[in-house]
Amino acid sequence: MTSSFSFSLVRQNISHLPPLFTSIVISNNHWIWSISLSNSQPCRSKRLNLLNAPPHAYSLFTASRCVTCTCCHPLTGVTSRLLNKTCWTSLLVFVMIVGSSFPIKPGLSAYAQNPQQAAESLITLLDKAESVVPREFRPKTPVRVGATAGLRALEGDAPDRILQAVRDLLKQRSTLKSESDSVRVLDGTQEGAFQWVTINYLLGNLGRDYSETVGVVDLGGGSVQMAYAISETDAAGAPTVSVGEDQYVKEMFLRGRKYYLYVHSYLGYGLLAARAKILKVSDDFGNPCLLDGFNGSYNYGGKSFNASSYPSGASLNECKSIALKALKVNESKCTHMKCTFGGIWNGGGGDGQKNLFVASFFFDRAAEAGFADPNSPVVKVRPVDFEAASKQACRTKIEDVKSFYPLVEEGNRPYLCMDLLYQYTLLVEGFGLDPWQQMTLVKKVKYHDALVEAAWPLGSAIEAVSST
Repeated sequence: MTSSFSFSLVRQNISHLPPLFTSIVISNNHWIWSISLSNSQPCRSKRLNLLNAPPHAYSLFTASRCVTCTCCHPLTGVTSRLLNKTCWTSLLVFVMIVGSSFPIKPGLSAYAQNPQQAAESLITLLDKAESVVPREFRPKTPVRVGATAGLRALEGDAPDRILQAVRDLLKQRSTLKSESDSVRVLDGTQEGAFQWVTINYLLGNLGRDYSETVGVVDLGGGSVQMAYAISETDAAGAPTVSVGEDQYVKEMFLRGRKYYLYVHSYLGYGLLAARAKILKVSDDFGNPCLLDGFNGSYNYGGKSFNASSYPSGASLNECKSIALKALKVNESKCTHMKCTFGGIWNGGGGDGQKNLFVASFFFDRAAEAGFADPNSPVVKVRPVDFEAASKQACRTKIEDVKSFYPLVEEGNRPYLCMDLLYQYTLLVEGFGLDPWQQMTLVKKVKYHDALVEAAWPLGSAIEAVSST
């Protein structure tokens, strides 16, 4: 799982700013964002020419807010108001580097025993981010780092030590402005909610009734999130949770409309974490989810797991049984009217869930298995497609997987049967979807004349400017 840089929102009195002030949003999910604040045209939303723009830069959108003149915030829809006769503005310019990718693998969680190495893994991305910002503006340009489920899953003080190493790196190496709270771990509900905001913003759904939005299931490496909008009535009936647990419903005010967002993050049930759960139940004969002929080990969360196939190869039925145990579908008592796996309330369903977009590893494995075009930003599929693909994959021997599945990375080849069957089980047995329900695999969303990665950092920036 790749680590991600999050955004920084600049909000200052424009009388003390130069004509164009730049802040940065950097994400290694294949783009770099730039944020600019301008005093030239407050209360207007327009595209700007970018300072030191790298090749293929595309100005995604801008958003401004002024509190001394009458204007409508393009994201929140709120009319501005007077405040001590001082004009404030927040003008966001999101810039995507079209055609360029800066992925960082592995993520921070892979360096549980070496925090310094974890921090240093971000240097390449940090250098590229700094190259976007004019030198004289870098000391005024805040940078933030957001870590996700992989780091949340580490035990002991490993997450804190890694985050501190990243803070030290930013302070010692970077000329960008960094503060102690700029490096943090996002909780699962934030990650899921931001993903929902990203996709619905790019689709043009924000500001519409909740029934016209789409639901999102995002399968990462360490966790899986489900998020969709529900009615106010359903939100009022949400179960109460224990102290310290995340609430089921998050209220968000976006583009002039209040949304009640059901969101839940299942930590430990991301694709990479699920492999560890499934391998834990291996017996002396091996594991029925691994491709025939594989004998090795699997490392996750600072631990190593034996990973050896059955002498007879993978077994679809036995693997499905283990996947069900990993999800604890039949082991947890449901105390609510409707539950997913683990006894978790499912939000009640409804119009906000009828149109589902599934992202991240769902898209990746579908493309690698051959039932989704890897060059298409969105693909219509059904859960049964994952099951059908798993049947073929489970019959494949490890020495043949490269020729049959050329898109699968070497490190993922032994787990192809396991991954596909887990994804099917998660959707149908875990989330209770109809096996034949049509859903949309999403990698990127077309926004104007560019394809934008459907990832959480954009949603976090939109939510932030909408709440200011």
